[in-house]
Amino acid sequence: MSPNTESLRLTRIIPASPERIFDAWTTAELLGRWTCPDPGARVAIDIDPRKGGHYSIRMDAQGGPFTAHGTYRVIDRPRRLVQTWAWAEDTHPMKEETVVTVEFVPAEEGSEIRLTHEGFPTPADRDGHEEGWKICLGRLAELFGAQ
Repeated sequence: MSPNTESLRLTRIIPASPERIFDAWTTAELLGRWTCPDPGARVAIDIDPRKGGHYSIRMDAQGGPFTAHGTYRVIDRPRRLVQTWAWAEDTHPMKEETVVTVEFVPAEEGSEIRLTHEGFPTPADRDGHEEGWKICLGRLAELFGAQ
C-alpha cells in the first residue's frame, strides 16, 4: 500500500480576531453553527479542547449520519490547532485517519485562516474534503458577518 501523501491547503480571510475565530473552532456551540457543509443538518458536538483531548462532530444530514472525530495534538490559542480527523461510520468510504492543521494569522481585514489537511489515501478523498472545507469556511466567515 502506498503512503498517504495527498493533502489540501486552503486560506480564507475572516473579519474577526484570531482569538474569536480560534474560539469558534474550540467552543461546541460555535463549532456546531458552521462545521457541517449542509446548513440544514442537525449537528451534535462533543469536544474536550486540550492537548490529548478528543472531539466528535456528528452531522445528521442526507445520506448520514456522518461523524468526524479525532484527538487534539496541539492547542496553541490563538495561533494554531492540530488535530487528527477520521470518520466513525463503517459506511464512510475513507477509513484512514488524517491530520488537520489550522493557523490563525492576524491580517489587516481580521484574520487569515490557513488550513492544511494531510494524509488522504486518494485524490478523490482529498477533493471531497476540499469541497466540504470550502463550504464550512464560507459558513464560518458568515458567522462573523463576511459576505
